[in-house]
Amino acid sequence: MESFVALFKTLRPKQWTKNVFIFAALVFDKKLFDGHYLGQTVIGFVLFCLISGVVYTINDLVDLEKDRQHPKKRERPLAAGQIRPRTALVAVIILGLGTIWGAFWLDAVFGIILLGYLALQLAYSFKLKNIVLLDVLAIAAGFVLRVGAGVPLVRAERFSPWLYICMTLGALFLGLSKRRGELVLLEENAGNHREVLREYTLPLLDQLISAITASIILAYTLYTFLATNLPDNHLMMLTVPFVIYELFRYLYLIHVKGSTLPPDEVLLTDRPFFIGLLLWGVTVLGIFYWG
Repeated sequence: MESFVALFKTLRPKQWTKNVFIFAALVFDKKLFDGHYLGQTVIGFVLFCLISGVVYTINDLVDLEKDRQHPKKRERPLAAGQIRPRTALVAVIILGLGTIWGAFWLDAVFGIILLGYLALQLAYSFKLKNIVLLDVLAIAAGFVLRVGAGVPLVRAERFSPWLYICMTLGALFLGLSKRRGELVLLEENAGNHREVLREYTLPLLDQLISAITASIILAYTLYTFLATNLPDNHLMMLTVPFVIYELFRYLYLIHVKGSTLPPDEVLLTDRPFFIGLLLWGVTVLGIFYWG
């Protein structure tokens, strides 16, 4: 039983919140209340959670020795010796093959996207995470694939390409923020844990995050005004302040409060950040479905 619990923790269920982006096509294509498409997307979400868990476990196996030197990651089941590497490897092979089969059973295009996501994450685990800038671009690509995976599941007809642009920029913000947090947390030992951190500096990351922040605000504002799939009354522009607040709130947390958490983890720990995101979601739903 303890091994099962340790294996489940290795799959990192707390990180599965990132896979909610698969619901973007369902919501923005105005099919949220279609039972068939909702069911398809929920199954797709579960499959993406499982394949994400496979990737996280493989990543932990690859970084086993480095994680043991990390102040937080050394508590992970593999690094802490709570589960044997061979047991974890066998589990991910079985789970991975089962998830890929399930994805193609659900939808062929979805299966191809999920397989592409797996290939990208494996490339990231073994190579790309050690190449400066390409590491954060790979992280961003993973989020875009999550969004794209939801499109074939709902046979999307009104899904705006602007959302891919906003998602790409948002994911870059996430990736750069993650690197900044690691650099601050690990300080002089950062390069020993992750080789690519030797190539980053706080001034560089802060400049890149500032540029991405401005780009997100601009791209999202243009989306709310120019996207052809939105209500003609331009009410979506009312959601822009929420996006600005979320970005500014996160910058406040890292620069004033000294937070080293990436935005997806801040979501689970910072109440104002969570409330702001919740209000944005409720407003979007109201505009799309009852506006």
